[in-house]
Amino acid sequence: MKNYKINKLINIKKKAVMAAALFIAVAAVTSCSEDPLDKAPLDSYTDENVWNDLKLTEAFANNLYTVLPSTQHNWNDRTNRSWILSTACDEAFNNFNDYDVWNLNSGALTPDNAGDFNTWKPTYATIQNCNIFLSRIDNVPGDEAWRNRLKGEVLFLRAYAYFKLISDYGGVPLVTVPFDLNSNFKVDRSSYDQCADFVVGELDKAAELLPLTAKDLGRVTKGAALAIKSRMLLYAASPQWNPSNDLTKWKKASDAAKAVMDLNMYSLYDKKYEDLFTTNNSEVIFSRLSSKDPQWSAFNGVEMFNSPSGFHGWANFAPSQSHIDAYGTADGKDITDPTSGYDPQKPYVNRDPRFYKNIVYDGRAYGKPEFFQDRYDAGSSNKAEFYEGGLDSPQGWDTWNASKTRYTFRKYCDTTYNYNNETQTNKAWIISRLGEIYLNYAESEFKLGHEGTAIQYLNLLRQRAGITNPLTGLTGTALENKIRNERQVELCLEGFRYYDVRRWKIAEETENKPLMGVIITKNSDGSKTYTYSKVQERIFKPQHYLLPIPRDETNRTGLPQNPGYN
Repeated sequence: MKNYKINKLINIKKKAVMAAALFIAVAAVTSCSEDPLDKAPLDSYTDENVWNDLKLTEAFANNLYTVLPSTQHNWNDRTNRSWILSTACDEAFNNFNDYDVWNLNSGALTPDNAGDFNTWKPTYATIQNCNIFLSRIDNVPGDEAWRNRLKGEVLFLRAYAYFKLISDYGGVPLVTVPFDLNSNFKVDRSSYDQCADFVVGELDKAAELLPLTAKDLGRVTKGAALAIKSRMLLYAASPQWNPSNDLTKWKKASDAAKAVMDLNMYSLYDKKYEDLFTTNNSEVIFSRLSSKDPQWSAFNGVEMFNSPSGFHGWANFAPSQSHIDAYGTADGKDITDPTSGYDPQKPYVNRDPRFYKNIVYDGRAYGKPEFFQDRYDAGSSNKAEFYEGGLDSPQGWDTWNASKTRYTFRKYCDTTYNYNNETQTNKAWIISRLGEIYLNYAESEFKLGHEGTAIQYLNLLRQRAGITNPLTGLTGTALENKIRNERQVELCLEGFRYYDVRRWKIAEETENKPLMGVIITKNSDGSKTYTYSKVQERIFKPQHYLLPIPRDETNRTGLPQNPGYN
């Protein structure tokens, strides 16, 4: 895939943004015009420049896209929690405590130690800059259509920022005008429903201004706005925020998902499933692409982060055993079904086809053989060796990077190039795709009592994946569990599971137990024995359904803290 033009604009014009940020430092112009020091800087722009030139205004808007998640793993970008969300729930283990996630895992989370997992301040910084933009854009001279598109993009980005905040913290202060140095910074928290209504309204406004297709890959479109609206309304209808099960909320969620489908702009990707996550294709509604960087640049290599240690990867986001067990068998049955044929001593045989596309497990071939000649020189091959003593085990190569669960993710990895020697390829973090919309629709329709429709959309996804037998006859709790299981498998490593278990109010069950991995022993006759062991103790307390507001923020503003964190 080609680089985003948007990212190029961000890099070229970034100082234009800084000129109009919250704390603007504009040099005073002296009255002595002949002063040789009285000259406009050549490497930056004044506030006046930015709001009188649509190109510079667009550069300002481009920089606001940083509120969106991406594949890049920059520790100084505290708004970007793409990968780490999987390790903050039962989906995966993080090898190196990135973003201070172990404080959350251990049940020790407080308003003082959330660290880089806490996105309150950087997200509000983006909202401030969105507010500056929206207060000025209508008066920028130039083409009206261009101006309206930019306005639609920033309305979307501000709405997305608030969607992130309320998903993490519940109701938050709604700030819609830019602060200045004379502002009263004490703004009351709005309720969750008030915030959700605001997000939905802003996304509707954005959708009216945005095009169906974008000239530059990665720009916000009408479909992107409607897709996030679908997610917002799904979350608002869920038990966490809809304990009375108000069906009008589920109807809004259903209608919002249907509106995305009715655009007739997207279709399920029906080619190689793994390519869905490494190509721009018919299923992707909205994604954010990282630039092609030299390998090791800012530690951004997706393959480097996700690959097994014996392939010189870091195994940084290692799938948990509970995630592995979520994959059924090839005919669609749960592995706990006694008729499924699942053999716990042959655990990787006859599984859901997505298991083989998403996971690197013991014995799975990975990457082109010629990329890993050193493994062959050692008498091995490009098949993963997670068994005790194998090249990818804690007793093998690069042991400090070994997967603690004895699995790694294949999903999102481009195995057509040698990440150890070549420049990393362009990577797109999928923010929304049609598969999610089908699942949003299925869940909403189930809650409205339309079980046949829910099954229909589950089957579309399962058949696309290659599962041979369609779902039939499921109803009630069994169907609801299947919908949840389908989200767990289909949307893995895409940042959904963390929020799903919270909005369903099941996190006290899924998160409040040890995260497990497998121990594989290779026997003298070549057979293997599989046992399961604790990788990390996990503790979930009732207050963990929401994050704590940073203590310095509550001290400064007097905002009420979330329950359980005082």
